[in-house]
Amino acid sequence: MQQGGLSELFRILDLTGVFANAILGGLVARQERLDPIGFLTFAVLSGLGGGIIRDVLLQQGPPVALRDYAYLLTAFAGAAITYLANVSGPVWDRVWPVIDAIALGTWAAAGAQKSLSVGIGWLPAILLGTITAVGGGAIRDIVTRRVPTVLGGNTLYASCAIVASGVLVVFSENAHPTMGLVASTITGGGLCLVARWRGWMLPDADAWTVTPRRVAAKAGLDRARREKIARAVRARRRSAGRRTVDQESPGHEEEP
Repeated sequence: MQQGGLSELFRILDLTGVFANAILGGLVARQERLDPIGFLTFAVLSGLGGGIIRDVLLQQGPPVALRDYAYLLTAFAGAAITYLANVSGPVWDRVWPVIDAIALGTWAAAGAQKSLSVGIGWLPAILLGTITAVGGGAIRDIVTRRVPTVLGGNTLYASCAIVASGVLVVFSENAHPTMGLVASTITGGGLCLVARWRGWMLPDADAWTVTPRRVAAKAGLDRARREKIARAVRARRRSAGRRTVDQESPGHEEEP
């Protein structure tokens, strides 16, 4: 694909991420029972925050969200939808994880691709791709006085963005940027959905920390297992002994 086509595909992916994250920001505003300004604020923070952080760090002029009206208008559209329509219920509970996964995959791909296009290395590109994907949501959570979900306590999220950004970097380094955008988006979104479905989480610090309580708990568990095995062996031996006695006892003699 020519450079113009690649740029257009990048823009489409970027705006898709803006819209999806703006909807998620509007949903948080609805949960907080905010007014229309609150909806717009949360949609802009969630939908444009990660991209603005990326563009500021890249230092390539004003952030694209402030130069291209389509970005702000897309965020406003997401805010309007969530303000006017009460998107909730069983159907929405199945739909919003898909929207969230699409947003993560598209922004990880777009963020890493834009970072590579300005000439920085592969590791900063992965970092900025991840920031693009999760930065807006983190800002939104901080404003609502929550611990950002990307910091743990939930299924894989930032990890999916890292993997998606890495896929984009590998394809781009092998001269396949267009395929990389598609593969990265699918990888990030798909991995996010599978992690949510399977309940995949990164282990917390306590999973690796050895404490007296954990040692005692493990010792108690091992002791209980040994006792259970011993009881099973004794029961098996008693059962085998009864069968042996039954086989050796004489049968009833027939009457003449």
